[in-house]
Amino acid sequence: MDNQTANSIVGFMMVPLGLLGLLLAARAVDVEIEIFGYGLVIFAFLFGFSTIKRVYDYRDAARAIAHKEAGHG
Repeated sequence: MDNQTANSIVGFMMVPLGLLGLLLAARAVDVEIEIFGYGLVIFAFLFGFSTIKRVYDYRDAARAIAHKEAGHG
């Protein structure tokens, strides 16, 4: 399994975690669980964007290496 596939799998696993956080925050009867739920949502959101960033960084690095090997840099 390559790095991009692993990043995608882990990224998609964050979706249920974010939804669980929304459910916890919506159904919370005390402030602590509500804060924890919102924390899960924020974590899943930021983790998703960092996964997307990692995929594009990997692609850009591969493109730069190919460009350098072709003698253009």
